[in-house]
Amino acid sequence: MAAATLMTKPLPAHPLPKKPLPAGWPRERYESHNRRLKAMRLAIALLDTGVYRPEQAPNRTIRRTAADIGVHTPSDTTCRLVRALLYDHC
Repeated sequence: MAAATLMTKPLPAHPLPKKPLPAGWPRERYESHNRRLKAMRLAIALLDTGVYRPEQAPNRTIRRTAADIGVHTPSDTTCRLVRALLYDHC
């Protein structure tokens, strides 16, 4: 079996300026928003490496991909969300 290579570029050292989220949201909404963004970045990176199905993406694979693209290690909840995004892709 051939080894998959990561085609997604690491995040730039100086990312584009971020616009602040609207004030007044409950904290859980901010956390959920950021978790979904991180899960989307990880799902895209996994798709680039040839991981297309949720069963191909255990937590260790998702966390290794996170390290490869330069994002903080995802939680178990974020890993489940990544697999859910991959399932929707099928």
